[in-house]
Amino acid sequence: MGEVRNETFALERVEAQPTYQLVASSIEKRILDGVFKTGQQLPSELQLAKQLGVNRSTVREAIRVLEQSGLVFRKSARRLVISVPQEKDLAQQMTRAMILHEITFLELWEIMLPLEVRAAELAAERSSAEEIALLDTNLKATSRCLEHETELVALDIEFHYIIAKASRNRALLLAREPIGQFFYPAFYRVMSRLNAKDRMLAAHTEIFEGIRRRDPRHATLWMEKHIMDFRRGYELANFDINRPVDGDSAHRSN
Repeated sequence: MGEVRNETFALERVEAQPTYQLVASSIEKRILDGVFKTGQQLPSELQLAKQLGVNRSTVREAIRVLEQSGLVFRKSARRLVISVPQEKDLAQQMTRAMILHEITFLELWEIMLPLEVRAAELAAERSSAEEIALLDTNLKATSRCLEHETELVALDIEFHYIIAKASRNRALLLAREPIGQFFYPAFYRVMSRLNAKDRMLAAHTEIFEGIRRRDPRHATLWMEKHIMDFRRGYELANFDINRPVDGDSAHRSN
């Protein structure tokens, strides 16, 4: 008989997942599978603990995870309801990931350009009278706030959000939200440093006119010019467009 060789294999350590994460994953799976439906009240912590064979403190930690992800919200101290995550819930997770992955402003610009141009095109075709009125109100407020940084950044973000919402494309709306939280505050800093806030207002006005007149070509032409200004402005202002985004770059609107 040949000699039996005793070989050692290199294996990675198996990390045990905390119980509360397993519970959160179990509840999340039931939500995604449709066992628990949107608007339905979640069983109490005590009931969930009994069903899953864990203690209440574990369930409480799992619920906290689900609340942070936007899958449940608390209507009262003892009443939890299944919900659909909103843009802001998903955006918070994505902005953290972008910071950790060291996503650069150039990468944001490369994806924001086609997203915003398409949003303007669809908004020109699909926007409601109410949304056009909101854009008009936004423009008037912008013209009054050109020297007020905080208000102007909020109005800039709101202008582009109204257009994205008017596109009637939920995938576009969800995709652009976390990017916009970094992009538009940075856009304003470029325009401010170059003293080009009037140029920003002029572009917003032309985009609005294209949407109001149901002219997708005009809206997309000016949106493209507007976003192209960002990269040119970065170079003229001597900012490093290859710099990774950071926590101070994001504006989190309510």
